[in-house]
Amino acid sequence: MCGIAGIRDFGGSTRSQGEVVGRMTSCLAHRGPDDKGVFVDEAEGVALGHRRLSILDLSSQGHQPMATPGGQLWITYNGEIYNFQELKNELAKRGYTFESDTDTEVILKAYEEWGMGMLDKFHGMFAFALWDKKTRKLTLCRDRAGVKPLYYYWRDGLLLFASELKSLHEHPAFEKKLNLQALSLFFQFGYIPAPHTIFEHTFKVLPGSYLVFDEKGGREERVYWDIRDLYATEQNHATEDDMVQELEAILKKAFAWRLVADVPLGVFLSGGIDSSTVAALLQAQVSYPLKTFTIGFTEKGYDEAPYAKRIARHLGCDHHEVYCTKEYAAEIIPKLPEMYDEPFGDSSAIPTYLVSQLARKHVKVALSADGGDELFGGYTKYDLLNRYWATRQRFPSALFSSAAFFLQMVSPEVAEQLYLLLPSSFRKYTNAKDKMYKLRNLLREQTLPDIFRQSNTFWTEEQLRLLLAFAPPSRESDMYGFDKMRGLDPVSAMQAADFRVYLPDDLLVKVDRATMAQGLEGREPFLDQDIASFIARVPSSWKVRSGKGKYILRKVLAKYVPPELFERPKQGFGIPIYAWMKQDFSRFLEEYLSASQLKKHGLFDEEAVQRILQRHAQGKGEHASKLWFLLMFQMWYSRWMQ
Repeated sequence: MCGIAGIRDFGGSTRSQGEVVGRMTSCLAHRGPDDKGVFVDEAEGVALGHRRLSILDLSSQGHQPMATPGGQLWITYNGEIYNFQELKNELAKRGYTFESDTDTEVILKAYEEWGMGMLDKFHGMFAFALWDKKTRKLTLCRDRAGVKPLYYYWRDGLLLFASELKSLHEHPAFEKKLNLQALSLFFQFGYIPAPHTIFEHTFKVLPGSYLVFDEKGGREERVYWDIRDLYATEQNHATEDDMVQELEAILKKAFAWRLVADVPLGVFLSGGIDSSTVAALLQAQVSYPLKTFTIGFTEKGYDEAPYAKRIARHLGCDHHEVYCTKEYAAEIIPKLPEMYDEPFGDSSAIPTYLVSQLARKHVKVALSADGGDELFGGYTKYDLLNRYWATRQRFPSALFSSAAFFLQMVSPEVAEQLYLLLPSSFRKYTNAKDKMYKLRNLLREQTLPDIFRQSNTFWTEEQLRLLLAFAPPSRESDMYGFDKMRGLDPVSAMQAADFRVYLPDDLLVKVDRATMAQGLEGREPFLDQDIASFIARVPSSWKVRSGKGKYILRKVLAKYVPPELFERPKQGFGIPIYAWMKQDFSRFLEEYLSASQLKKHGLFDEEAVQRILQRHAQGKGEHASKLWFLLMFQMWYSRWMQ
């Protein structure tokens, strides 16, 4: 794993390009502490920078930026091509010779042979910039799922790119102007969906795509992989036994590729279905006890460490655990704005950082199970959506509209009684007024994109009161991709939307920054395209059945682990944020949400913030996540904008 950065100045300036890129890559030293390098093409205004975390071929032959003999092609690359050895053998048969045992050199030779068609052959995670001196084209590319990040700034003929936003700040022409539309998106979701970033003129390269900047400064985006296309293919109607057997074989192959490394590796193990499957299949393929790492909590309802320990003991793993206390969390919180150099509201970044810190003491590579929920239907919302959608089809839409109107008119006392009729899962950490408001909106919505928006933390009406400059994306914009999913069942459509948005812009960002802050490479075995291609064709009934998700994955895991060790209600990877913010983190709220701090940028209505603080002080738990989003933005602003 590495950090990359670079410049393409179409204005003809060659002002200290090497020095500037050197500073840009120095900001990424945590991503690559083992080596650094810079390449400059002064005639073209091109500079490439690299920081290396040595995982394959630890020798100096893996130095980057790397070039082909003669220097026509140059690359700066972050990631791993897991099947690089197979590709190397194929290229060798075609007459290519190699000087190193790196996947970087394989990418260069693959480009010479197949051009960007090489991407169809890659199994891996990657972000790279490729400079072709002959065509004078610079290509920025990102892997299918978006495991590896790639940001770019494009304005007035100046292109800057890097693995993290903080690197772009080092160029004197980079303008830190807030993107108000992105700010609105952050308060909806707690993250900023691609291609947006918190800054104007600054973007994320979309997963499964690449950008080509030609010799005249023209920009063209090309999509080479889209999970929606997989869901549109004909469904698999094999028998249960055949389907389970085929899935197991695909998982084994994909997981085995993720074992390729010249350094020690381990697994993040929560004890849930996904991470237990990763640990079980990998332990079956190695001859030594696999190192596993778990985070525990002393608070009831959050601690999965005992489950993970039992799974590890059954598999014969070398298990390690650490408990995330409020004291640990208080030490980590001030580090978050530096790690997540864009406003980021997922509080599970705290235990992710802590488990990465634990793992780095023992290994240099750690495998996680991200993507399992999105691919195999693990979120409880998929089952709820299935039931809700089926109900909607049985009754006229006017009935739902009338119910929504009724909920808007009833008194708080009646709303309280209606609220108590809801399942307990609906009532957790909230109150009647907030949940009935959410239920009213859900009844009122008619389309999947609108229902997808119901996951918002700040509702549109709340944002209008909170943000003095409210700039939401137009309601017609379809960043979730539902436009290409007409005809899909609602669960499949929602899974594809989560895979395209929530997974790369929240979960994978969280893991990438937390692991890289420790100089640890994170790998995501579930995100292999062969797994995605197989599971997209599996009917939803094989994923969500009888109120449970991951039906088919459970069948595979049961071959390795007794069901009694993993069959239990789903528990998310969260922290007791409400309790901690109410007592132990109050000092952060007092410091960053004070009137003096809010006045520094004038973005929020101070009275609206005070109302949220008051509701929180009164014990209204639904405001904890809202306060966390506000705190994370304020801490980010204090670090990067003042």
